[in-house]
Order: sequence, then C-alpha cells, then structure tokens
Amino acid sequence: MSKHMTNSRNRPGRQPKIILDQATVHRIEALGQRLYQSNPTLADRLFGELGRARLVSRDKLPANVVSLGRRVTYRDEATGEEKVVVLTSPEDADISQQRISVLTPIGVALLGLSEGAQFGWNDRTGATRSLTVLRVEAAEAVVI
Repeated sequence: MSKHMTNSRNRPGRQPKIILDQATVHRIEALGQRLYQSNPTLADRLFGELGRARLVSRDKLPANVVSLGRRVTYRDEATGEEKVVVLTSPEDADISQQRISVLTPIGVALLGLSEGAQFGWNDRTGATRSLTVLRVEAAEAVVI
C-alpha cells in the first residue's frame, strides 16, 4: 500500500497534496542526505515526497500545512486516538516532549500535509495505519 491514502477530497489513487516552503526544503534535503547512511528506504521516501511537493515562499505557506516547528494533531482511524506532536529537526526531537523528527517515518508522512488530509503510514512494526491530520498550529519559531 502506498504511504498516502485518498480522502474524500482526492480522486481515488491520488496522494494528498504536499506544500512546503523553499527554505525548509533546502534544510530537509541537507538533513536527508545523512539519512541514506542509516535508512536508505526512508531517505528515498523523503526525497520522493520533497520531489512532488509544491514549493512556495515562507510567507506564502498556509497556516494549516505541516512544517518544521508546527504543532500537529492527528487521529489514528483504527483506534480513534488523537495525538499531538511538533515536527522538528533531528537534533531537537524529544519524544517525551512530543517533538518528533522530520527524519522518522511519521515525520516524513506528515510533512507538507494540510488539515483534513488522510494518509496511510507504516509504523515501526511495518503495520499500515490510517491517520487523519485534524489541526495544524504554530508551535514555536524555527531557524532554517
């Protein structure tokens, strides 16, 4: 199954749209290069997502799009459980503070999605789970 699933706003077989600001893409590309050493499959997925993203200037990035430093509320459709995380660079990640790295499977899956997007995500056990982005909020200033 592909990483993303369709929702009612997408045609069947289409992945949710991704929107990223250009400065963030440059930063993530640099971070992603080192991911090839430890997890080439995830690195390929990251660069695939970056390659299909619509790029905008930072001031044009919609407030409801997941990006570094933004707080994301998403729901696991199988359990109904909602989680809130902040997407960060690897050096700022701290799972005990709900700060997840953009270089993790869930970080790659969330990056650039808008509120309402539904997607399939393979967890660390390899199981595919359906998740929905419920809310995106500014969490903190991020230096790119």
